[in-house]
Amino acid sequence: MGWNKHEDAFLQLNLRSMITGMPRLLRMTGQLAWEADRGALKLVALAEAGRGISQAVGLIAVNRVLAHLLGEGTTAERLADAGGALALAAGTALAGAVLRALATAGTGQLEPKVERVATERYLSHTARVELEAVEDDEFHKLLDSAQYGASSARRMVQYCQGVLNALMSLVAAAGVLAVLHPVLLPLLVAMTVPSAWAALSVARRRYASFQVWVQHSRAGHLISQMLISTDAAPEIRVHDVGPFLLHHFRAMSQSQEAEQRRLARLAARTGLIAAGWTGLATAAAYSTLGGLLWTGTMALAVGGTAVLAIRSGSASLENLVLQVNYLHEESLFVGDLHRLCEEAVTRSIPTGGVPLPPDPAEITFENVEFTYRGKDNKRALDGVSLTIPTGKIVALVGENGSGKSTLIKLLCGLYQPDAGRILWDGVDAAKADRQELVSRVAVVGQDFYRWPFTAAVNISIGRADVPVSRPRLEEAVRYAGAEDLIAELPRGWQTLLARGYKGGHQLSGGEWQRLGLGRAHYRSGQILIVDEPTSALDAKAEQRLFEQIRTLADAGQTVILITHRLGSVRAADLIHVLDHGRVAESGTFPALMSDHTPGPHLFRSLYQLQAAQYTTLPAAPVRPGN
Repeated sequence: MGWNKHEDAFLQLNLRSMITGMPRLLRMTGQLAWEADRGALKLVALAEAGRGISQAVGLIAVNRVLAHLLGEGTTAERLADAGGALALAAGTALAGAVLRALATAGTGQLEPKVERVATERYLSHTARVELEAVEDDEFHKLLDSAQYGASSARRMVQYCQGVLNALMSLVAAAGVLAVLHPVLLPLLVAMTVPSAWAALSVARRRYASFQVWVQHSRAGHLISQMLISTDAAPEIRVHDVGPFLLHHFRAMSQSQEAEQRRLARLAARTGLIAAGWTGLATAAAYSTLGGLLWTGTMALAVGGTAVLAIRSGSASLENLVLQVNYLHEESLFVGDLHRLCEEAVTRSIPTGGVPLPPDPAEITFENVEFTYRGKDNKRALDGVSLTIPTGKIVALVGENGSGKSTLIKLLCGLYQPDAGRILWDGVDAAKADRQELVSRVAVVGQDFYRWPFTAAVNISIGRADVPVSRPRLEEAVRYAGAEDLIAELPRGWQTLLARGYKGGHQLSGGEWQRLGLGRAHYRSGQILIVDEPTSALDAKAEQRLFEQIRTLADAGQTVILITHRLGSVRAADLIHVLDHGRVAESGTFPALMSDHTPGPHLFRSLYQLQAAQYTTLPAAPVRPGN
């Protein structure tokens, strides 16, 4: 979660750097709040400023009240003289309470909006980056920190309100003390420094501990989630895994409890030391105040006001240090959110480009090379050259790791070749409009995503940028052979396909695959890519699917078929056989099976190996006595 990037920065933090860095932190939060809700931000700022003014006026009013009460005359006369000041003190107290309520309401309105704005910011940027960036470890670490930064942004709003509140209260108290007697100001600071040191020390330990234990904590949470997971529930019960998971959850929790006890003991010791120094500083402050009163340098009424100002100011300064401490801690992760957005801009999918031919005759790979990040010694594609004629069925076959899926990802524009070109009738796909390119392609993969939405959305999400069309939905499920499936769902098209939610329904693997095929058909791309389309289908459904694929090709749609079942590619117009990132051989099914065709005959060897599993029957057992 990026904690290691901030540990040094936070642990080297001191009181001076916290105070000097406060304007930057307030500005960072203010920018997010301004974007989220300008009206609420203005309300909070004005309310906090008003509270500070009301506190200062209230202390002055209290001073006047004390002066009148301690003056000459009868009790009635002194009360009468103090009436105006008492009314002013009561009015400022009431105004302060109203302003506090307004500030709280404004902050409550701002917090969720700021988190939404921050979350939308990093999500919108992440959704536009290249697939290679999402799969990059360093980028994903930054993404993890940015996710934490969105909730940190929300907490920063609360801490900023606390900073403003404490700051305004401190300015009010300090201003009154400066007017009463300047020597009281350094005494106020001396009373607060020990508490500030204690807060900073405890926060440092907590932060360092969190950095060390964060993976442990996440692992413990993962185990607890396994115990209630609907996916893991069958195996937990069949294999009686529950006691095993509970044992490890308990052990991990107990180790974390020991760490919390250690931190609590250190915090108690630090707090005791700080309390001792604060007690000495407080004794010095009140002794000085007593000396001023004893020598007549300060009037008794002024001394009473000074006591109130010292108490209010010390509490405000201590709260200010604590709030700035929290604010700085959260700002580190909000900074990660901003860095993620900057990085995402540099790695975003380019917009615009050369238009593709409306009806290309063929797509050609010319000496295409590609290596996945982190696998510098092994090329996924090593000089691949092949042609995909449009309006035909083209099969890509080969063993695992031969490069079939990588080739398809490059065709879809998910990756860009390290070398070579992919041409659509002579137009280089690397220079084409990426949005136009992906709109031409429909894909149903072996492990396609099972969206936790309704059946209708699971189909129509294949073309989410256009309004949902009921006739188009029905045509898609007819193509996939899923009419009976939709009819048998509890709520038909509106059935939620997600276990663990009210009204949720679970489908089998074969049923999901039918929906996946329907989704690809709903997309209506010029090129339909099917990756192991029959892995979860029964024999009858498999035969029907290949008949439909043949019908699509006859109607002019390009179908690219990836499969390990080599018997399924008999109907293909062209077969490309890949081996270790290269094209080993290409041709029709009869040509690749013929003895007269030159080449390594890799396809024929693999086909015969699979066919032997069906044609070779075990010998019948001999019964005794026969």
